[in-house]
Amino acid sequence: MNLKLMNKKRVLQCIQKHEAISRAEIAVKVQISKPTASLLVDELISEKWVIEKGNGESTSQGGRKPIQLYFNAKAGYILGADIGGTKVKAILCDLRGTIIAESEFNTSRYLQSGLLSQLAFEVEQMIQKSTIKMQEILGMGVGIPGVTESKSGLIIDAPSLNWVQYPFLTEAKRYFSFPIYIDNDVNAAALGEQWLGNAQNKKNVLFIAVGTGIGSGIIINNQLYRGATSAAGEIGYMVTNKNDMKSAFRPIFQRYGYLESVAGGKSIGINLTEAIQKQPDHPLYEQAMKEELSGELAFSLAEKGDKLAEAVIEDAIEHLAYGIINAASLLNPEVIILGGGVFKSADYILPKLRSMITHYLPSAVKLKTSQLGEKAGVLGAVSLFLHEHDSLLHYQYEGDYY
Repeated sequence: MNLKLMNKKRVLQCIQKHEAISRAEIAVKVQISKPTASLLVDELISEKWVIEKGNGESTSQGGRKPIQLYFNAKAGYILGADIGGTKVKAILCDLRGTIIAESEFNTSRYLQSGLLSQLAFEVEQMIQKSTIKMQEILGMGVGIPGVTESKSGLIIDAPSLNWVQYPFLTEAKRYFSFPIYIDNDVNAAALGEQWLGNAQNKKNVLFIAVGTGIGSGIIINNQLYRGATSAAGEIGYMVTNKNDMKSAFRPIFQRYGYLESVAGGKSIGINLTEAIQKQPDHPLYEQAMKEELSGELAFSLAEKGDKLAEAVIEDAIEHLAYGIINAASLLNPEVIILGGGVFKSADYILPKLRSMITHYLPSAVKLKTSQLGEKAGVLGAVSLFLHEHDSLLHYQYEGDYY
């Protein structure tokens, strides 16, 4: 990267971090000359990345008040899509992550008939309703629940979508004219939490999503870690019981891993159902004999003191804690963010997890739930675009300058 472009990116980043700010203050913070700072600011203003507003406070010697500079979050817009096994969520937002429009549709309904075609339709509708011009759209980030090759755009394996070796980006080019970047959905959520959530200003982050399956996104020294075959963070494949390794382990779904088969939301529901089926005097015995009970019901019963539900959830929490302890011991993150559907019951789970993790870990680590909640995936997809797309905003991996 040439020196001028690098300094221009640094100036823009400085304005984003420290608005309202003057040209003179930028020169000091970025450690460049005042004329250079002023010239770069003028370029950023002409390109609509920066806007000027009002006047700041006068200097201690009096004199003219400096003009204040602000980042223009409306300089462009980004789409984010979170393709889940149940729903596809999409948003249109500005460069600060402010959501302008959002949409969602059922995954299974369109999986066979054309999921990308439906996503393109939803995107078109959002753009039209927002009155934003197509040329203002910088591009789109997409989170996908599976092993994803970001560079080639190939979905290696996404069990919940039944995609194997699926050429996502090649197919997407038939429907979208702007740049698209894809990654594993939990990787995207980790970036989202670092951008706007509970991992802001943290360079070493572990995001763990616990829903039907269990996955994690890893950020090391401010960079997303994908691994040799783009399968890093598949914490759901951890084995947390040595005795089960000696037996014929059967995953809860085909191609699912051990941990998600014993501690995911689906497995909690199955284990509760089987436990109640052995207790004819349980109030839900008849229901359990007819249908599979949900993980949500298990937590509801446990919070009311149901002993069977408590035992099922305690077992799941133990397995989850072992997985977190092993991952945190290896990665030493500054913060662990917990997300996914299971953490709707965070008040019940977190104290138990914290107690176990604190007991076993060599050093303390902050354990928090996702601040972005159900929007972690779509906002993370937007953050993914900002990280991957080569523009003046592409500086997150270059480190802090001041």
